[in-house]
Formats: sequence, structure tokens, C-alpha cells
Amino acid sequence: MGVAIGARRVEVRSLRERAESSEREQAARAAQARALERNRIAREMRDVLAHRISLVAMQAGVLDHRGNLTTEENRTLIRGIADGSHQALGELRDVLGVLRADPGRPEPPHPSLDRIPDLVADARTSGLDVTLTTTVTGEASDVVGRTCYRVIQEGLTNAAKHAPGAHVHVTVEGTAGDELQVSVHSSPATKTTATTTTAQPPASGFGLLGLGERITLAGGRLGHHPTPDGGYVLTAHLPWPNHDHEKRS
Repeated sequence: MGVAIGARRVEVRSLRERAESSEREQAARAAQARALERNRIAREMRDVLAHRISLVAMQAGVLDHRGNLTTEENRTLIRGIADGSHQALGELRDVLGVLRADPGRPEPPHPSLDRIPDLVADARTSGLDVTLTTTVTGEASDVVGRTCYRVIQEGLTNAAKHAPGAHVHVTVEGTAGDELQVSVHSSPATKTTATTTTAQPPASGFGLLGLGERITLAGGRLGHHPTPDGGYVLTAHLPWPNHDHEKRS
């Protein structure tokens, strides 16, 4: 009987140790998941706010260096600065709400292909000369749509920072089952819209680096280089599998 009791105690102690070890592993996995989610949110915050603040800074730079604007042009720029600032504050509140991990607060909706026209229209309203050409057939997955949106957002942000007055042409084309091709082509900056002394918004230094990481995770390819005419082009090729489960990824 003594041997049986001793064996039972050893078994109970072993089970207790296994349970404690399992709890520690589960806590470690949860902490890792939270860290990964916070990193993702940090990237989203950088993408959204950098784009919005770049447009506001561009409009403020035009006001500071253009003395020949009409009253209506001044009002348009001022309204754009006010609207852009309010939108940036709203987006910041959304992100901070997610970071506080409030279970009752839904996460902001992720951007996708259907929001690209709004993105371009918003940049155009803020003063960028942007055109959009799309020839897309099919419905992209959340991952493909969100990555495409971020490519265009980064291209417009860079154009606002580094190519004031340039014409920017955005092209999106592709078919489900093949790939999605994105291009943001900026012409050379003009000298009449802003001078080289215009204050530029601070750069994080991680825009294209973070974008390259996104595209790599999506299985795509990123390209960016100056053009012979002095402009700049940003391109991305994203795989677009034609599977039903991709739409729910």
C-alpha cells in the first residue's frame, strides 16, 4: 500500500508539473501573438498617418511659398489642411483604441481594392495631380487587396514628400488566377509649385523597407527606381490565386 501511495503521489506531482508547463507555454504563445499584433498595428499606423500628414505638410508648404494664390485657392488649401488634420486625429484615435485592447471597440476596417479610388480622390483633393487606371477582373483576397492599397499609399506619400508638383499616374491591373500588378509613376517635380527649401515632413526611414516586408509575406515582388526623365516609379507584382479560401484569408 505504501508503494502504491508513493507512486500515486509521483504521478500527481508529474501531472501538476505538466499542467504548469502547459500554462506557461500557453501564456508565452499568447504574449507572442500580442506582440505580433502590436507590430502589425504599428505598421498600419505608420502607413496611415505618414500618408495623411505628408499631404497636410505639402499643402502647408504650398501656402508658405506661393504668394500668388487666389482667395479661393487659399481657402481650398486651408480646408484641406483642416480636413486632413481631423482625419489624422480620427485615425490615430482608432489605432490607439486597438492598442488599448478594448474588447468592446471594433478594429478599424482594413483597406482593400475597393477603397483605392477613394485614396486617389483624397490625394487629388489635397493637391496632388493624380490619375488612376484600373483593369482588374475578379475579387481579390483581403491580403492582396490590402497590400495593393499600401503600395499605392506609399507611392502617393513619397510623391507628396519628394516630387511636389509632379503628375502621378497609378495603374492597377490583373486577373484572378494570375497576378495583380501595381504601378505608381511620378513625373519630375516642378519648380513652380514648391521650392527646394520647403520643409518636408520627417521620414521614418522604414517606408519602402516595411512595404517590401509586406510584399514578401504576400509572396510578391517589389521594384522602385528613377526613370530616365527624372521621375520615379514604384511597382509591385502580387500573386493572385483563384481559390475560394483565399477570399476568407
